[in-house]
Amino acid sequence: MERFADEAIIEVSSGSGGNGCAAFRREKYVPRGGPAGGDGGRGGDVIFTIKRNLRTLAHLRYKHFFKADNGRDGESSGRYGQQGADVTVPLPPGSVIRDIQTNELIRDFSKNTEDFVFIKGGNGGWGNIHFKSSTNQAPRKALPGKPGITAKIKVELQLMADIGLVGFPNAGKSSLLDRFTNARPKIASYPFTTKIPNLGVLTVGERDIIIADIPGLIEGASGGAGLGFRFLKHISRTAALAFLIDLSDDNYLQAYDILLNELKTYSEDLAEKKRLLIGTKIDLNDLENGISMETRLSELKAKYPPENIMAISVFSGDGIKELSYAFLNLTTEATEDQQAELALEEDEL
Repeated sequence: MERFADEAIIEVSSGSGGNGCAAFRREKYVPRGGPAGGDGGRGGDVIFTIKRNLRTLAHLRYKHFFKADNGRDGESSGRYGQQGADVTVPLPPGSVIRDIQTNELIRDFSKNTEDFVFIKGGNGGWGNIHFKSSTNQAPRKALPGKPGITAKIKVELQLMADIGLVGFPNAGKSSLLDRFTNARPKIASYPFTTKIPNLGVLTVGERDIIIADIPGLIEGASGGAGLGFRFLKHISRTAALAFLIDLSDDNYLQAYDILLNELKTYSEDLAEKKRLLIGTKIDLNDLENGISMETRLSELKAKYPPENIMAISVFSGDGIKELSYAFLNLTTEATEDQQAELALEEDEL
């Protein structure tokens, strides 16, 4: 995952059509054969396809230009030129393609994962067989193939997950993902260990829950501070959010307000997502000032009575099983809300 890439600019080009052929029948006992020039073949298309085994856009770092084959020229004896081969550009789920000049959305593959023909190849030119008439029995006219089209586009990747882990650097997001799933994020005791998103799958019963550990948020991220916009862009696709609050940090009572404010500043939709608050490092019993983690957890619950607040210790395993079921309920509720919104939109249409 060190080769993670979430943006790429590429150039794509469809194939040109082959030229039509101007030819005549030249056979024994047919001294004045008519026109027999075949049509040129059509150029190949540019096609985007979703590959579920891809997780990043790293493969586009080293190949920036994709071109379909040109169609072959028509030949004599009425033989049509061969069609040019299509070029297929593979993308991971959650990709978006935009016009490089206007930033206009061309295709959002989170909503439709079917193959997308972006640019069609040029049509092949007509051979002279099409131009025979009662007044022109031996036409020498044939048409050239239509040229292909070249376009430069921007590809973006926005991760899709059921639950996004939100928290300050070193709040324990990567440790929780490591405990819950088969993902193996880099874990260390210094800020910004996670510089790229990590995905893991938590299985609860028969349900798979995709969890995204995204680089730690800091105050000012909505204005671009820290990993800023890149963090917020990825978390915008998650169905629900889990706010991790380090109970060993002296700013634990201000952490949630700061995190939520950054989300609201970037997008009101982010702040409206289903959410859960998690107090982490509950196993650190007594701090230097003699205050216990249980006391801090009680203070956190007292400050935010409407919120669903849990406490865990990744180290000791306290609260981990209960949190897995809470994630299941959170995901189910968020999915039901999304389905209800889609149904309402369809009714309005």
